[in-house]
Amino acid sequence: MSTPDEAVGSRRHVQPIARIALIATYAILCLAATGRSAYQISTKLSEAPVPYLLSAVSALLYGVIAYAMYKGMRRLAIVGSAIELVGVLTVGALGYLESSWWPDETVWTGFGSAYGWVPLLLPIAALIALARAKASTTAAPEPASGGPEVTRADDGD
Repeated sequence: MSTPDEAVGSRRHVQPIARIALIATYAILCLAATGRSAYQISTKLSEAPVPYLLSAVSALLYGVIAYAMYKGMRRLAIVGSAIELVGVLTVGALGYLESSWWPDETVWTGFGSAYGWVPLLLPIAALIALARAKASTTAAPEPASGGPEVTRADDGD
């Protein structure tokens, strides 16, 4: 988990519009994937359990990432976005290589094509935004507090 200082620092350096857009998009995907998976699991789980449960996992992951970005929990957002990207790439590739494993679609099937490829592009955008926030944090470190007080020498006395 992130420390409060880290959360405040990363929240301050992420571009506000990018941050809001990422949080909103993750929240919308969370709701969409939750609705889809809830319907699929409650009505036809026996037909394709892996894809339907995977949609539920993706919904949970989207919610965690949205919450982490909202709270400024940078590390959790990075880990969640990385897991999402690996999941999208893995499920997308396996869907083309071995389509019999996916009797029905998930959020990540076809690299998220059913959702306009947003599931593929979103973790990339999130990781770039989070990396830029880290770069701006390390490029301009804040002065440490609690150290010795620095005074200026008087010029004319």
